[in-house]
Formats: sequence, structure tokens, C-alpha cells
Amino acid sequence: MKPPCIIVVRYILPALRVLIARELIEKHGLSRVRAAEKMELTPAAITQYLKKARGETAVQLVESSDEAVKIISEMANDLAKNEASVYDVLQNICKICQIMRSKGLLCEMHKEILPALKKLEVCECEFRLPCKP
Repeated sequence: MKPPCIIVVRYILPALRVLIARELIEKHGLSRVRAAEKMELTPAAITQYLKKARGETAVQLVESSDEAVKIISEMANDLAKNEASVYDVLQNICKICQIMRSKGLLCEMHKEILPALKKLEVCECEFRLPCKP
């Protein structure tokens, strides 16, 4: 049992962290320590994301969706301005997951993790069983 959620946890969530950290630091001028506080991560984790030691695998995949990039930018802006609630962040992560799944962007990775899907004409991701934001 390997649902598409595995891909989200292993690849997409770390990629989101990379992109949000970059925005907070590069566009909003936050220090790594301050970005870490806003994202509820350690400064060491932020350093690893920025040095491409974590999360880089799916950055291009996430960036291939203009909708996802827009949500990430809005999340970073809200975090920088202290206007993001925990609920808002979770809701936006779910939205990005839905976008990625509905466009079939997770399918190739999912087929690598679950080879039985290669025999099917449809990927499980395309079944569109989203979490409810």
C-alpha cells in the first residue's frame, strides 16, 4: 500500500520547504534563523534546504505548476507578515497536493515507487482522492 501521499511526504513537502525558505530569505530579507522560526523548523534544516542537501529532488516538479508557485509565494508573504495561521498553511499544502495530483504531476514518481502502476493505463494519483482543505 503506497498511496500518492508517500510522494508528497518524501518529495513535495521538502520541495515546498525549499521554495518557501528561498522566498522568505531572498524576497523578504529574513535571516535563516528568522525563516526557521516562521516555518517552525531548525536553522540547520533551513541551511540544508538552501544548500540543496534536502528537498531539491522535486523543486522543478513543483515549479512546473504556476498555480503551486503562486500559492507558495502567497504563503511566504503571509508568513513574513505574520498573517499565516497554522490552518492557512495546512490548507495551502493540501491545495498544492490537489493541484499536483489533478495534473498528473506525481504519476511518474508514483510509478517508480509502486511499479505495479506501470502496467495500468491510469495512475492512482489520477483517481483524485484529495484531502479536504
